[in-house]
Formats: sequence, C-alpha cells, structure tokens
Amino acid sequence: MTILTCFKAYDIRGRLGVDLDESIANRIGRGFSRALNAQRVVLGRDCRASSKALAQAVADALMAEGVEVLDLGLSGTEEMYFATTYFGADGGVCVTASHNPMDYNGMKMVRAGSAPLDAEGELAHIRALAEADDFGPPREGGSLRDVAIEARAAYVTRVLSFVDVTALQPLKILVNAGNGAAGPTFDAIAAELAAHGAPLQFIRMHHDADGSFPNGIPNPLLPENQPQTANAVRAAGADFGVAWDGDFDRCFFFDHAGDFIAGEYLVGLLSEVFLGREPGATIIHDPRVIWNTLNVVADAGGQAVQSRTGHAFIKQAMRDHGAVYGGEMSAHHYFRDFVHCDSGMIPWLMIAELVSRRGALRDLVAARRAAFPSSGEINFVLDDVLTAVARVRAAFEPEATGIDETDGLSLDLGDWRFNLRASNTEPVLRLNVETRGDAALLADKVARVSDMF
Repeated sequence: MTILTCFKAYDIRGRLGVDLDESIANRIGRGFSRALNAQRVVLGRDCRASSKALAQAVADALMAEGVEVLDLGLSGTEEMYFATTYFGADGGVCVTASHNPMDYNGMKMVRAGSAPLDAEGELAHIRALAEADDFGPPREGGSLRDVAIEARAAYVTRVLSFVDVTALQPLKILVNAGNGAAGPTFDAIAAELAAHGAPLQFIRMHHDADGSFPNGIPNPLLPENQPQTANAVRAAGADFGVAWDGDFDRCFFFDHAGDFIAGEYLVGLLSEVFLGREPGATIIHDPRVIWNTLNVVADAGGQAVQSRTGHAFIKQAMRDHGAVYGGEMSAHHYFRDFVHCDSGMIPWLMIAELVSRRGALRDLVAARRAAFPSSGEINFVLDDVLTAVARVRAAFEPEATGIDETDGLSLDLGDWRFNLRASNTEPVLRLNVETRGDAALLADKVARVSDMF
C-alpha cells in the first residue's frame, strides 16, 4: 500500500510528480466515487498546465466506476460548488491549486448538496481506498457530458440574484484576474449585466487565463502582489479595484486611492448588508480578527457565531446555525443562498451596489478602520512553532481578560487582542493583532509580540 502525501486537512494538494500525478488522480477519483457511492459527479478545472490532464484522469476514474461525469471544463471552484447542487449530483471535484506555486496542483471536493467532506469520514475513506488501490476492473455505464454552457448560465443567474441591478450607478471598476480562471466567468457576468443595462465600465487586467502565470502566481493577499493592482486602480481613475486568486473563490478589494482593504472590513460591510435585508440573522466569522465584525453585527441586531478558520469548518457552521452569510479575513465569503459556499464573484457585485447606494468604498470603511485598527496577518518562519506559542502564552496570559482556543491561541487583553496560529502545512506562525481605536497601541503591541520570535 502506498501512502499518499497529497491528502491535507480537507482537500488535495501536492507537488507534481512527487505528491500528485495522473495515476494518483485516477486512484483518488475512483476512491471518491466509492466513498460517496456516486452515480453523478460534477468536474471542473483551473487553467494550470497540468490541470487538464489531471482532470481527464479523474474523469476516466469516475467513468470506470460507472459514474456520469458532468464536465464544466475551465471553471472556478465556486462554479463546481453551484453545479453540484444545481444538477443534483452526488459530489463535485475541481482540479485546482489556486494560489500555490507553479509545481503544485490539487483538488477541492464536495459531496451531495455541495456540503464539505468530513475529514475523519468521507475524506479518510477516499484516502484509504486510493492508497489501497484495489478497485478491480472497470464497471459499465460510465459517461461524460459537457454541461459547461448550461452550468455557467445558471450560475450567472444565481450570482446576479444577490444584487438589484437597477440600483447600480455608473462606476468604473478595475478587475485583475491574475491570468487565473476568473476571466471567462467574469466576462459572462459582465455580459449579463450589460444586457440588463447596468452602467458599469470595466478595466480588465491580466485577464486571459494562462497557466504559465506570466505576471506571477495570483495571490493578492500577499503584500508584495498588491502594488500592481493598486497602481492600476490609480492610473485608471477607477472607483475601486478587485483582484482574484487562481480559482477565484477569494476576492480582494482596493479603494479608489489604490489602498488595499483588509478582509475583516469587507466581512463587516457584507454582514451589514445582509442584516439590513434579514434583521436578526446569523453571521459566521473566523477567530483571527473579530472586533469590527462583532461590533457591526451587534449594532445591526444580528447574531455572531465564531467558527474555526477554513472553508470546511465555516460551511458546516453555516449549515448548523442557519447563517445567511459567513466571512473570513482571508477573503473567503460564504452565502447561504449560494449553496452555503464561498464565492469570489458575489462580493464585488454587492460592493458595487453598496457603493452605488452609499458612496465611495474608502469612505464606507474609514470609520471602521479607525475604530478597530488591525495589523494584517504577519508570518514568522520558525524552527519550533509550538515552543514559540508557549513562550508568548506564558508572557501574556497573566494579563489576559479572555482566552479562546477555537483556532490557535487568542488572548483578549482589554484594549488590544491577538490571535496566534500555526500553519497546517508549513513551519510558519501567523500573528494578527487588533486594538480599539488606537493605531499607536497597535504598532506597539505588534512590536512587542514580534520581538519574542
């Protein structure tokens, strides 16, 4: 039996030719079919050079299990999520490595109803079957059907249902697809907006899907990747800018001055919109940076529920609590009416409507930034992450008024708070610090914690 190293906490990811290849993809595909007892599976892929062959290996595996494969072709992960429920499929797979390095690929997978796989249940079962590789001869009845046109049209209709197109005012929006999968899907949305008379002007940047990523791996969360979008927003005189990662399940915002808008302020804005539509509704948030979200939700009369970081945990919390919306500071935004899944297209549409109704994005977040300044995520590469966490805990826990271990270590120290969590895949420690209206205190506390590493 071969140990497969591409299985991670809730998806597949690994180095090509080391952790993942077409043979392994085939075994995962067959294991996926059996673990879910699947008769119909949706399959999509991103634009990486290796994705088409890996997706074909998965399709061949599913058909060898007698499965009807509904092929989306080049698509975003969220299109797979949507199509899995739309077609009543037993599961869905998107071959993607999103923002990982060039020599990586992987798969994101869901079961019926677009629900996340349970790490100790379905995902562990798939892994055991793939590692055993004892599938026997192919079964009869497998087939492949191209559903790309139908699926995208239905997806676009659903995405646009989140906004009132008639409320949109003339806006110039810069969009940076990062040469990932976002371009064709965005164009389909833009065409439908134009057909409905939306007065939006788009400036497209790095728009063509190109798996060689000539402008760098699309990961706008990294500070070093943000200036290209920021500069383009300023040069174009855009009202705001949007940038996506490789499979566009995350979107990132820049105001008209080119300043990056941290994810927690977007969570607050979108929470406010949904609570305006559904007073008293539940909002899910992650534990890293929370004070702005808690304040917005409380002021709007909603219920805030904290979940562990990560799409599988947020999606399950969305279902468990009947939440209308969930957001992570890392730019994942989840929507009850989008099969409880994350989308990188719905947020920019909602922000366009919000800007149309209430004014500049910069002004919408200015008061929130001042009230709850935050550090952004700071990463430390360390030889011994656990010892470092223990050292910080010993130093600050005696002063803490509250401690939370939902995800990593969170300490509330009255007028400031921090979250410290270890990466699941790297020897990296991630720090987030926030204060109540005190930027000078924020700088001081960031320096104080950082000096311990």
